[in-house]
Amino acid sequence: MDAAAAPWWIWPIALFAVSFAIGIVAVLAGVGGGVLFVPIVGSFFPFHLDFVRGAGLLFALAGTLAAGPLLLRGRMASLRLIMPLALAGSVASFAGALVGLSLRTELIQTALGVTVIAIALLIWRSKDAYGSGAVESDALGAALRMRGEYQDAAEGLRIDWRTHRTLAGFASFGAIGFFGGVFGLGAGFANVPALNLLMAAPLKVAIGSSGLIISVINSSAAWVYIHRGALLPLLAVPAILGVMLGSRIGARMLSSTRAATVRRLVIAVLLIAGIRALLRGLGLWN
Repeated sequence: MDAAAAPWWIWPIALFAVSFAIGIVAVLAGVGGGVLFVPIVGSFFPFHLDFVRGAGLLFALAGTLAAGPLLLRGRMASLRLIMPLALAGSVASFAGALVGLSLRTELIQTALGVTVIAIALLIWRSKDAYGSGAVESDALGAALRMRGEYQDAAEGLRIDWRTHRTLAGFASFGAIGFFGGVFGLGAGFANVPALNLLMAAPLKVAIGSSGLIISVINSSAAWVYIHRGALLPLLAVPAILGVMLGSRIGARMLSSTRAATVRRLVIAVLLIAGIRALLRGLGLWN
């Protein structure tokens, strides 16, 4: 469809539909809605990338807040795991947002494409390494009581978990927050590998906790975009409504859904959107 020829009301309707689907998939895969929203909307919708990145942060924030109560009640998210890591990421996210708004759009598009393709490859390469938690905590993890248990309905098991390599986890979430602020992605793309592969949280706890970490990290970066005027209601309102509805459905499905199928779908979507953003940033596909 030619963006210039399409009536204006087509875009809010399309945004709502796309956001609803992203909300379901993002919760199931724990990648955060922004990592799907920004490259898809930035590549296929007629909005400036600054507005898309600003909406992407609020998009991910709204989706995780909608899913949060259900994830906490099901013990697939842990506040003891979330809050210390989110604090490190939140400070870095604020700095990343300031950097992102000072860069040229073409540079951001190119870097976004490269980053999203790398994310897809990281998720693909790490899919078989997801375990079910560390046997013993390290000293810092034990001091912060980063442990818990939950019932995995899909496997019929009660899983007891605890973290290790906690200091490295803090450093990784600082880096994740910074790049999430630069791109307006919500940073969920890296939260799950960091929680699961580095800190040894079980996959579903990593997925559920990733969403709530995003809600804390995004709140600081989002204010930078709002303060700079990089928020367009025509883009943000239908996107937020769609993702909030989709995220609640995804949260209800998480406990009984295997992540492997959804992860393959996410990898495919990320590759398509990442290639589109890269080509657009290089001026090869406008």
